[in-house]
Amino acid sequence: MRKQSWKHKIAQHLKDHSSIYLFITVLFMMGIVFGAIVVNSLSISQKTDLYLYISRFFGQVSNGELTNSNEVFIQSYLHHIKYVVLMWILGISIIGLPVILILLFLKGIVVGFTVGFLVNQLGWEGFLLSFVSVLPQNLIIIPAFIITGTVAVSFSLRLIGQILVKRANMPFMQFFVRYTAVAVVVCLFILVASAFEAYSSPILMKQVVQIINK
Repeated sequence: MRKQSWKHKIAQHLKDHSSIYLFITVLFMMGIVFGAIVVNSLSISQKTDLYLYISRFFGQVSNGELTNSNEVFIQSYLHHIKYVVLMWILGISIIGLPVILILLFLKGIVVGFTVGFLVNQLGWEGFLLSFVSVLPQNLIIIPAFIITGTVAVSFSLRLIGQILVKRANMPFMQFFVRYTAVAVVVCLFILVASAFEAYSSPILMKQVVQIINK
């Protein structure tokens, strides 16, 4: 019964917020496309500088000279958690609604630019590198950010509606607890993504770089 209850709640949540999910997903995809387009607008010198940096980085990966995995894990987790916490705060600030959308769009740009640059400079090899270094953790991180952004926008809209309607009997605390619970669950999922990024991605990248250099 409990599993059915949770499945029902998730299905109802997706149904109730489908329009916001759709809007934020499209916004994020637009960010990815825009990030990929930005790669083509870079000057030759900028591309050369970035390519040299990327080459040096992958050289360190191949030689096993990267930063300690534990440090990478902490840095990665803190970086992603800052995004989640910021969106959570913006969701309860009401005026932060447009900033939430901007953050999601910028995140999409970062992903699109990273993949676009690797493919633009390295072709098929760049696609393989992005497949093992960018895609795996983002399969968790991107949905996590979309979920966070959706519930933050929804909560902010609910607050705006409550202020405009001025209904004191609305179960604010119930919505707030659910809103916070979603953020906590998202943080747990990001923990998994950061662990993969720190401990598994370097191994996969090293194998791909060694294959490319053969």
